[in-house]
Amino acid sequence: MIVEALAFYMFAFIAVAAGVLVISSKNPVHSVLFLILAFFNSAGLFVLLGAEFLAMILVVVYVGAVAVLFMFVVMMLDINFTELRSGFLQYLPLGGLVGLILLAEMVVVAGGWQSIAGGAKLAEAAAPIVKSTSNTHALGEIVYTHYVYLFQAAGLILLVAMIGAIVLTHRRRTGVKRQRIADQNARGTDTVEVRKVEVGKGI
Repeated sequence: MIVEALAFYMFAFIAVAAGVLVISSKNPVHSVLFLILAFFNSAGLFVLLGAEFLAMILVVVYVGAVAVLFMFVVMMLDINFTELRSGFLQYLPLGGLVGLILLAEMVVVAGGWQSIAGGAKLAEAAAPIVKSTSNTHALGEIVYTHYVYLFQAAGLILLVAMIGAIVLTHRRRTGVKRQRIADQNARGTDTVEVRKVEVGKGI
């Protein structure tokens, strides 16, 4: 129990610290790296809670796809982050208010659920727990049986995001020179001139 408690507090502290650094870092690439760190520690918390499937999805989908794509998009686009951050202090009170509202809602939901008489029985009735079935097997059966169309729709959304990132990569921008491999390979011998230069003399 002591090791599990220490692991929980370690993962939780690093996840919260990484979340704060995501919104406070001035470099967007650093923000994405801190976001990946937060996802990894959140996956560790899911493993401690016995939700291995959610931990795997968090690492594979969010870290392996969304965060990496976001990093590439940030690095490829010509975004003036100084201009974007100019109104940070202006919208800080509104953002803080929204954050407090979300925090209050989570506290009310968590506290209300714990105070409901028979809350565990309601949860078990909504999703019956089979002792002989693992979490991964139970979630896979639900996702690929009852919600297979929604799962396919999520896959299509990710596919559209990947195509959008590729299109942004290959778009043509003024003032940016692009390498054309086909034109380089199609060059003939007339484009190169070989001259003999005497020793000690230039061309």
